[in-house]
Amino acid sequence: MKDTDIRRTSEHPEADTRHIVRGIVRRGLKPVPAKTSISLRVDADVLEWFKGQGPGYQTRINTVLRAFKDALA
Repeated sequence: MKDTDIRRTSEHPEADTRHIVRGIVRRGLKPVPAKTSISLRVDADVLEWFKGQGPGYQTRINTVLRAFKDALA
């Protein structure tokens, strides 16, 4: 089948890379541990900076905290 043979509709739009990545089966990989939801107070300017980097700011905050933890270990 060629790309020109594919009809895109609102029900079947063009695939988004993020959607495909989320659908990849984690067969053979160790399950990702569940995250814990907490309430964390941070300075407004720090939060705005992370949010200003775009979607996924909570993941980036977690990554920075993990790097700090690993650096001290």
